[in-house]
Amino acid sequence: MNALTQVITQQLAGGAVSTIAQRFGISETTANTAVQMAVPLILSALARNASQPEGAESLHEAINNDHDGSIFDNLMGYLENPQSANGAGILGHVFGGQRPAIENNLAQATGMDPNAAGGLLETVAPMVMGAVGQAQQQEGLDASGLSNLLATQQQQAQSNAPDVMGMLGSMLDQNKDGSAMDDLQSMAARFFK
Repeated sequence: MNALTQVITQQLAGGAVSTIAQRFGISETTANTAVQMAVPLILSALARNASQPEGAESLHEAINNDHDGSIFDNLMGYLENPQSANGAGILGHVFGGQRPAIENNLAQATGMDPNAAGGLLETVAPMVMGAVGQAQQQEGLDASGLSNLLATQQQQAQSNAPDVMGMLGSMLDQNKDGSAMDDLQSMAARFFK
């Protein structure tokens, strides 16, 4: 598990996952699995977007303006009103036109309703941005440094679970058996060993 993923999963320990589960009418186990899949997906998309100088500059600016990590100062308050952080806007920037396919595949992989999967991604996205913002502040990163940080996080994810990177771009059936669900679950399991 990479450092940013670890920050987020530690913040979600305890009652936070339970609150997410209640919000979307799913079990805590399903909520935990979905969060564990959503975090690397969002981080991978951020790394991909920040790999170009203009993408890195846009992300750096967005983090400076809106995502300093203070979301973790009152995480339970945020989880009671997740719309306050514009997760939908974040996902629009991060996933673009791939969002519906990613939501559907996350839903299929976890057994969630696609709308619930989308809502969970919208809830998790501001936390991912907060964790990235904390790292950017603590390490005094400029746009290039942020791009390097995300690339390093992506490389760690790649070495922990080689297939997880493929989940972002297409979320396609890796073993060509007609179902992406088993592939996504095994990718997530390897990623979070």
